[in-house]
Amino acid sequence: MDNLKFEIGDFDFDDLFENYTVFYDSSIDPDTSPCTSVINESINTALAVIYSLVCFLAVTGNMIVMTVLLYNRRTISSTDIYLLQLAVADLLFAMTLPFWAVDAVSGWVFGDTMCKIISMLQKVNFYSGFLFLACVSIDHYLATIYSKQTYRWNRPFLACIAIWLLAILLSLPVLHKGEYTLPNSNRKVCYILDGKLTETWKMNIRFLHHFIDFLIALVVIIFCFNVIILKLYQTKGRQKHQAMNVITVVVLAFVICWLPYNVTMFIDILMRTKFIAETCEKRNHIDRALVGNQSLGFLHSCVNPFIYAFLWVKFRKNLINLLAMK
Repeated sequence: MDNLKFEIGDFDFDDLFENYTVFYDSSIDPDTSPCTSVINESINTALAVIYSLVCFLAVTGNMIVMTVLLYNRRTISSTDIYLLQLAVADLLFAMTLPFWAVDAVSGWVFGDTMCKIISMLQKVNFYSGFLFLACVSIDHYLATIYSKQTYRWNRPFLACIAIWLLAILLSLPVLHKGEYTLPNSNRKVCYILDGKLTETWKMNIRFLHHFIDFLIALVVIIFCFNVIILKLYQTKGRQKHQAMNVITVVVLAFVICWLPYNVTMFIDILMRTKFIAETCEKRNHIDRALVGNQSLGFLHSCVNPFIYAFLWVKFRKNLINLLAMK
């Protein structure tokens, strides 16, 4: 018991837990008083409702997407394979949202092991998401440069295996999370429990995973899209332009949903490493922005099925054919 108290004393609870909503009391003068954290029950309840709704839409939508993409397996393209894997990742992520919904209202009640599993699934989805979109961009880039519409099955298949393994590898640090009871409270949280990691190492890992990886993939996507758009202006082909429009909107949706969270996380890192002066007022704003932008990122898991239904002619035709068979 004494050892447990010693380890807990090493933790830095100023570090924001990404899935636990804590706001600072704005009635306290940030210039003269230390920050006091309070739980905002109304916002936590709203988050639980949002997570539940997103879960329903994401599970339903992505299951439909997977069924439609597998409808004509013999003619499936490499892009279809990457989008199929993206749907799988979104589906797995959506299945974690009920846990976060309960956590927002009642705290973490699912134990230490589930804390690690659910957190792992969340991070794997985040990393695999932009990696698969980068593959889609590279795939279209190669098809545009070398005038190839599709590739042999084994190439995208091996690329998908590599992406899943890389996403899992990048997500391994989240296994440091575990169930912990907050001081002076009966509420439990799923929190990073590693007092051996210094604050500098925590910030380096967070910076690497939340910003560098995202930024590298974004640069690759932007480069490929610039080349593709220039080539498409020089060629004719309505089908090519329609396919490119769908991929463009899918990428934009991902960036719109996740870029604000990554930028806010970057600012949070600068504040915690003292590159930006920290006050309770600034911390309050950053914490609110993190919660809001993370919810926007969670929303992405249910967006793609709507994009396919409205913009992708091939997807819509296959969906109609499937419905006509029943």
